[in-house]
Amino acid sequence: MPKFNANLTFLYNEVDFLQRFERAAQSGFKGVEYLFPYAFPKEAIGEQLEKHGLEQVLFDLPSGDWDGGERGIATLPDRVGEFQDGVGQAIDYAQTLGCKQLTCLAGLAPEGVTEDKIEQVLVDNLRFAAEALDKEGITLLLEPLNSQDIPGFFVVYSAHALRLIEAVGHPNCWLQFDLYHAQIMEGNLTRTIRDRLAQIPHMQLADNPGRNEPGTGEINYTNLFRFIDESGYDGWIGCEYKPAGDTRQGMGWIEPFLQP
Repeated sequence: MPKFNANLTFLYNEVDFLQRFERAAQSGFKGVEYLFPYAFPKEAIGEQLEKHGLEQVLFDLPSGDWDGGERGIATLPDRVGEFQDGVGQAIDYAQTLGCKQLTCLAGLAPEGVTEDKIEQVLVDNLRFAAEALDKEGITLLLEPLNSQDIPGFFVVYSAHALRLIEAVGHPNCWLQFDLYHAQIMEGNLTRTIRDRLAQIPHMQLADNPGRNEPGTGEINYTNLFRFIDESGYDGWIGCEYKPAGDTRQGMGWIEPFLQP
């Protein structure tokens, strides 16, 4: 049976961030993820995890000025020092929260820089992160996004991500597979998962179009969940979707998979 965790950046926005842990546990989730923890004391987050019996599954490396439109800084030649400092900050939080996976969002392609140069900067940054995280027992994930929602994002195909991972040449760099982004950019989800399964420790989901709950769009999640289960995938699947209304009212799709 697929193992789902709640993405608290997207779900339970009816309440403040630190209150979402309780909501997730009440719904039956055993694990949580979110984009960034850095605006909150790590001790406060750790307290919520312990209080509600939740596993911290995943969060992202610092990704620049998010509110200003940045979506990662690993592609930027003039921000390497900032990227490396961010890896250290993420490790500090991950150690406190017991988090064993961190995601790198590559970022937008900077203007005036050749693709070869961007790739080299990104590969070097990923190698630095993979080595630093490996020493702490933390897995590094590289996530492709989609170019419709985020024009100019540098890594939008899983094949490109895997080429970059191969160039990194470190065993601690893996593919994070988001079903929503992949449906937009690639389609053929079952075949793509089958072909990449050995390189995917973590998945995320949302339906398309709209990025809402499964069952609201074109993806046949009934068949997809069955396929993922039969494939032997044993990682988490993060619920990174925008509830069409109240979070709890839209959770009928997941009730068969959760045991409050």
